[in-house]
Amino acid sequence: MKTIHLKYPLLDDLELDPCAVAIGYFDGVHLGHRRVIQKAVDHAKAHGIKSAVMTFDPHPREVLGQTGYTSYLTPLADKLEQMEKLDVDFVYVMTFDIAFSSVYPEDFVDEVLMKLQARHVVVGFDYTFGYRGSGTAQTLQELAGERYTLDIVGPVNRLGEKVSSTIIREYLHHGDVEQVRHLLGRPYKIKGTVVHGDKRGRTIGFPTANLSPVRPYLIGKNGVYGVKCSINGHTYNGVINIGIKPTFELEKKAKSLEVHLFDFAQEIYDQEMEVEFLFFIREEQKFAGVDALIAQIQKDVLYAKERFSGNPS
Repeated sequence: MKTIHLKYPLLDDLELDPCAVAIGYFDGVHLGHRRVIQKAVDHAKAHGIKSAVMTFDPHPREVLGQTGYTSYLTPLADKLEQMEKLDVDFVYVMTFDIAFSSVYPEDFVDEVLMKLQARHVVVGFDYTFGYRGSGTAQTLQELAGERYTLDIVGPVNRLGEKVSSTIIREYLHHGDVEQVRHLLGRPYKIKGTVVHGDKRGRTIGFPTANLSPVRPYLIGKNGVYGVKCSINGHTYNGVINIGIKPTFELEKKAKSLEVHLFDFAQEIYDQEMEVEFLFFIREEQKFAGVDALIAQIQKDVLYAKERFSGNPS
């Protein structure tokens, strides 16, 4: 897969292959997104052309000042990683800025899609584009003429619910990572660098790796989760606590991510760890003292180990 970064207005002398292109922001690359992208890949293979995805960076809502989009389900690097697994030939990453947001739908077709040699276009049923979102999937159909064909992909339902990035975000805010897994088609995951913390965990018998996210991920509800972590080519089960450690009277109440890996005793500072969220254990709470906290962590670890073994009590 080749990634090409573009900025509007596109150059006239782009030397690109004819393609079937899926268009969208695709935050999460969830089951609905994957169906849109797969349609483009299948069409490209059937007609002997290249498959492509056009996505945008940063999120249009962030550029236009709407709240809630300073963090992502899949920051760009993670999004590209997921798209490569879908057998895409090209990903066109279009810089989304004020100039691009002001392009009218017909100009988007003439000055962007045509320069990308789009022969077939695939979008979701709710896709909008152009100035103030004035273009829709139907607009793309009306502007096509003889220049390209179009597939409009309907909603994808999973367990009786429409799959969408908005719904996935809501589930993360409620800590329901198991439902998120159903809608993504894989566990929700983040990547972070192991940094030095206050080392309090090792003094109470549960050493933790303090994780600093390497990208602007959406971090879910505060609490304790069962997780699977990958580091140095090896995978470990464990638990993660997300929160502000209310049992300890800290002046700084910044959210922290502390991972306790089972059966692990290595120094891993400054290394990158990938964390997959598998199940929610409990909400973060303030305990009367350290002894009560230790007793609860012991219960959390036991419960998590039973879940991983397939025999929760």
